[in-house]
Amino acid sequence: MSEWKEEEIGKIPEDAKLMELGNCIDLIIDYRGKTPKKLDSDWTNEGIRTISAKNVHKGKLTNIDDIRYVTYDVYKKWMKEDLQKGDCLVASEGATLGEHLYWDFDFPVVLGQRLFCIRTNPKIIDSKYFYAFVTSNYFQNQIHGRASGTSVFGLRQTEVLKMLVPIIPIERQIPIGKFHYTVNKKIDLLERQNATLEAMAETLFRQWFVEPGKKILNEGAVIEGFENAKFEKWIIETVCGEWGKENIEGEYTRSVYCIRGTDIADLNTGIPLKTPIRFIKETKFRNIEPREGDLIIEISGGTETQSTGRVCYINKDIKGLFNKPLVFSNFCRMIRVRRFEFAYFLYCYIQYLYNQDEFFNLENGSSGIKNLNYKALLFELEYPMPNEELVIKFHERVESLFKKINQNKTQTITLTALRDTLLPKLMSGEVRIN
Repeated sequence: MSEWKEEEIGKIPEDAKLMELGNCIDLIIDYRGKTPKKLDSDWTNEGIRTISAKNVHKGKLTNIDDIRYVTYDVYKKWMKEDLQKGDCLVASEGATLGEHLYWDFDFPVVLGQRLFCIRTNPKIIDSKYFYAFVTSNYFQNQIHGRASGTSVFGLRQTEVLKMLVPIIPIERQIPIGKFHYTVNKKIDLLERQNATLEAMAETLFRQWFVEPGKKILNEGAVIEGFENAKFEKWIIETVCGEWGKENIEGEYTRSVYCIRGTDIADLNTGIPLKTPIRFIKETKFRNIEPREGDLIIEISGGTETQSTGRVCYINKDIKGLFNKPLVFSNFCRMIRVRRFEFAYFLYCYIQYLYNQDEFFNLENGSSGIKNLNYKALLFELEYPMPNEELVIKFHERVESLFKKINQNKTQTITLTALRDTLLPKLMSGEVRIN
């Protein structure tokens, strides 16, 4: 970063040539804190979308189903300017502080509270380059360092204007921004492809097992190859996890990645970049290391709005995403399958029940953290179950889908590492793009 010429993003650069070009950025103040009043008359079933900080996560527009709409008249009332491609959205408060999104969409939106819109002057700062900088630890540290507050911890707009951004020649900015943008687009493509593949596997599961199951439950139908049975039909045992130690301590010397409930969610939808490294005893490791086809299910950590029961499968492809062995925390439980060909069926079945909110009925615990009654789920309750022959055929049918999903995840990890390794070197001038 020694070659950077840093400027406060709200000031005119001191360089005489840059002074003629104007401000580094425009902070669109009118875009912040302008959520339409939450009255029935403001919200509609269609029209102009409204987005807030909760819709911005990891560089993506998320929680699409929660987005509300307003009429065009309300849109013009609340938005003084239209959002433009290349604008950078930054969340300014609370748990979402520092979340960001490069606006690359064609539709208009109303920006709600807790979002800043930063628009760069293209003569001084390339928009893609600026967004690459926003994703860096250097910029994120500034955001969290300048935030303040007690009841609401956040970043004031005056502090945004004081944040430092590196000014390098525009001809160097453009290839850096394009590199970052292109890699992110490729990662996004892989993740969207995985979502499609997961949906295909889920559709097959429903066609093969859910619809026949509904006929058995609702109509009392007798379907060849199906019976009401417990999940224990497919499993050998369940095993408790181990949280271990943060550092080497006594016999806790085996270095491992330890899967938690939040890592299960990341592993299923993307890449678990925050899975912690822990240290456990060698003897314990031999007992809890997942084998081919084992499942990890979350049994503690649910809330009023999110049940416990998130689940993932483990095989050599999943293990290959990590450079250390895998175990799981004591807030999870390992389900050891009788045959690895049962894994995808069990994964899809438990995932289906979770998505149907069935596990809210199997929780116990205080009003805070909820616990899943996994014994009832696996060993007491009966569900419509197919025979082994059909389950093995399902495994053969969906195996290629899950194989492709994991190949895409491996490629995503490679691209992410390439981007995160090269970006600071590109910005500092250590590495140049021709």
